[in-house]
Amino acid sequence: MNIKKEFSHIEFLNREYNITHLAYEKELAFFNGIKTGNLNEVHKLFKPLNSDKLGRLSDDIIRNLKYHLIITVALITRCCIEGGMEMEAAFNLSDIYIRSIDKCTEENEIHLLHKELVDDYTQRMQIIYKSTLYPKPVITCIDYIYDNLHTKITLEQLAEAANLSPSHLSRLFHKETGITISAYITQKRIEAAENMLKFSEYSTIEISEYLCFSSESYFINVFRKKTGYTPKRYREMFFRKSIEK
Repeated sequence: MNIKKEFSHIEFLNREYNITHLAYEKELAFFNGIKTGNLNEVHKLFKPLNSDKLGRLSDDIIRNLKYHLIITVALITRCCIEGGMEMEAAFNLSDIYIRSIDKCTEENEIHLLHKELVDDYTQRMQIIYKSTLYPKPVITCIDYIYDNLHTKITLEQLAEAANLSPSHLSRLFHKETGITISAYITQKRIEAAENMLKFSEYSTIEISEYLCFSSESYFINVFRKKTGYTPKRYREMFFRKSIEK
């Protein structure tokens, strides 16, 4: 392929049909909104993937949308890492969404996934952005919990990691976050369970064991209390049809 000739041809067509790309400043503002967890700003600047401003990467409509969304995920992932998201978590999330994109077969699936992942990354960054306001022992505690959701976590372990006494850490954590350490651990485990039900085929008992719930029945009860659904019903409602295919 003659790249120079192709580039000139595309420039001519874009001028002829008044095709322009998304303004760079607005694009930066959109990604910065995600980076800082500003959901209102992100919603205001959100552009659908079939916008004329985004350009054309393929003559095939579905493939064109997939290319744009994969590029979007890559850019968002790097913005979130810059904003403080743990690198491994950011790339794991990216892998999950790119695999989901690859399995999409309809335009509507891609558009829904686009909105979902933008909101997901932004909400995660909102939590991280707020966490920068916490004292270091609380942040250490939060990081430890995130890294060890699949193992039994004790107050003594967290206190040792944060270099505080268990009682002091317990009071400080509740004061800064508004919830107890045990409630926070449960909340994070339920969030992880939601993702596993959405994006994997692990059974309810496998998820409960992986996330260290004392029993499958206890996991089901806690999950229903926190989400309003049983794990089975949650998967029926939110498991991606594209993955199922």
